[in-house]
Amino acid sequence: MSAAATQREKCAIIGLGKAGTAIGYLLRQLGYPIVAVASRSHASLEDRLRYTGGRGFTAEANAEAAKLATCVFITTPDDSIARVCGEIAEQGGFQPGDKVIHMSGAGGLDLLESARRAGALVASIHPLQSFADLEGAIRNIPASAFGITADREIEAWSTELVRELGGIPFAVPEAIKPLYHAAACMASNYLATLIHMVEETYLSLGLDREEAIRAFWPLVACTLKNIERSGSARALTGPIARGDAGTIAQHVQVLRDKLPAFLPVYREMGLQTVELALQKESLSPKSAEQIRKILKENGEP
Repeated sequence: MSAAATQREKCAIIGLGKAGTAIGYLLRQLGYPIVAVASRSHASLEDRLRYTGGRGFTAEANAEAAKLATCVFITTPDDSIARVCGEIAEQGGFQPGDKVIHMSGAGGLDLLESARRAGALVASIHPLQSFADLEGAIRNIPASAFGITADREIEAWSTELVRELGGIPFAVPEAIKPLYHAAACMASNYLATLIHMVEETYLSLGLDREEAIRAFWPLVACTLKNIERSGSARALTGPIARGDAGTIAQHVQVLRDKLPAFLPVYREMGLQTVELALQKESLSPKSAEQIRKILKENGEP
């Protein structure tokens, strides 16, 4: 059964953070009736109802909100999903045949086990996207990839729903969901941390924050474009790709002297970059071993 065939299915959104509110807004735009939404506070309800519509409930009445729907999205913080689902199930909020969905990247279907025991069909539909603010979430969910983990009976429905949202669906086996999410964290969260380290390094040279970003951002933007166009190995440039062991030794020394907190990250990233350069075949095995020695924790330049 496709999502398009069940557009009159009544939806409830339990948790009105950025992701939940954005999904509610987009579903509403597609013609899905949002019959109920629930949030932890009256203030957030008042603010978010203009996006989602529906009858508003506070968290104490999550089960009452769920009872009004046949498709329940639990979009609370990850650590609360199982508890909230269990409370709704205990209070009779789910009926056999209902669909219950969470949007956690790392969490499996076990978070919704209480809904499954009540006869509901469960799925995880995770947008592979970063939500800095609500408007950005609404804008960026369409065209994003979605990792889908679902009961067999609603795999096709989940896939079609993602397509309706404008997303790109792909299946994620439940056993490796944490690995899928670890990759997402590296792509987004750790990238932000790495850029922060670059920013702090330029600040240490005496630039202000605006000057620092203006200095290195064209390099970041060009690198990302090259990766998108050619892949990570072919996009790799720099001293490790060229085998410039002396330059790497200078980097290690200056970081040890000036920014020692960043040195462990530089070492580990450098060791991974050696492997990428070998894959690119721009680095000889002899030069690779020389650079590895410099980068090892106790190695001396």
